[in-house]
Amino acid sequence: MDICVYTLGCKVNQYESGVIVAKLQKAGFNAFEGLKKADIFIINTCAVTSEAEKKSRQSVAKMVKLNHDSKIFVIGCASQNNAEQFKKYANVKFIKGVASKTNIVDLIEKEGVFVDELPLNYEKTDFAKITKTRQTIKIQEGCNNFCSYCLIPYLRGRSRSRSIDDVVAEVIECKDKVNEIVLTGIDISSYGKSFGSSLGELIKILDEKVDVRLRIGSLEVNVIDDEFLQTVSGSKNFCPHFHLSLQSGSDGVLKKMNRHYTTEQYLQKVKLIRKYFPDAGITTDIIVGFPEESEQMFAETCDFAKKVAFSDIHVFPYSVRKGTVAEKMKQVNDGVKKQRAETLSEIKIQLKKEFLSKYISKEMQILTEDIDGDYIAGYTANYIKVYLDKKGINENTLYTVKTTGLFNDGLLAEVI
Repeated sequence: MDICVYTLGCKVNQYESGVIVAKLQKAGFNAFEGLKKADIFIINTCAVTSEAEKKSRQSVAKMVKLNHDSKIFVIGCASQNNAEQFKKYANVKFIKGVASKTNIVDLIEKEGVFVDELPLNYEKTDFAKITKTRQTIKIQEGCNNFCSYCLIPYLRGRSRSRSIDDVVAEVIECKDKVNEIVLTGIDISSYGKSFGSSLGELIKILDEKVDVRLRIGSLEVNVIDDEFLQTVSGSKNFCPHFHLSLQSGSDGVLKKMNRHYTTEQYLQKVKLIRKYFPDAGITTDIIVGFPEESEQMFAETCDFAKKVAFSDIHVFPYSVRKGTVAEKMKQVNDGVKKQRAETLSEIKIQLKKEFLSKYISKEMQILTEDIDGDYIAGYTANYIKVYLDKKGINENTLYTVKTTGLFNDGLLAEVI
């Protein structure tokens, strides 16, 4: 039996889909990821924005088109948020929320709606299937931050951390097959708090156990301090790339978002990172057009982005989420949101170009990943995309290169 697992959304979803595929394959099914014809489709949905939820619904129609007789399972955040939206589709036979969703293999013959209460403790699962280059490993679940625009604490539950021993076991399982491990979660900055540990301690332990690059997912400002940076700067494997969540460069907007820091506090954290890692790539997310964001507030965000000198920015027009505090605020016109997203995107392109330019004619190490036309692309430790002529170059291999100039969304280089 062919089973297709189709994933929308974040790296946590991608990891969980990898667990599902591994379990299905172990049980004897021909399970795979992507969107290809299958007897059973499993949609691992996303609901971080209304558009993501819409895409989750649209994917049902795509699957029916591939196989009119298929059985469709819908799991994850969108069904946790609103299971009813999927019940109208005849092919959808099974709907499950977030809790225990990776146990789908044990429920493959069942039908119905199973949206259970979210667990208070981290749910231990099987390990995810191993990828060919970098392996994403989930270390944490849930969030306690309750930002005014976000549904995730309601869909994923409260913050809970995976045990250090279990994380170490999965890292060791894949260390000889990949050259980079990415630690991910909904809020990894809170890792270990429930059992007296921390993200820094986990990285220190992993550094002693394996010799592969260690990269971390999105961080909150509160985790950045001297103790954490001293720990990771002492790691032989840590990749100096910090995706430090900002969301707005205006103190007024940050307060409305229920983000518990000011722009000055954020800037001090950036300076602290650069004290320990002068070459660090510092990327972020910024929402534009948040409710009640004035032109002055948006201008403050643009100025602050330039002041920080991010290496890259993910720009998002604000998306209304029903059930959040921000839904009840005065909304910004969609046309204004679009214009602000375009303006900030232009700043992002310029900042990225300025960051990349500092590394022209430099020797750097990259891990090759994907073939892109006549080139093979990979990333440096500080997350610069580098392109090499693919002739004689292998995927999933570390190369020392010398960069020669700007190219596409990164740099062109030659192997030394």
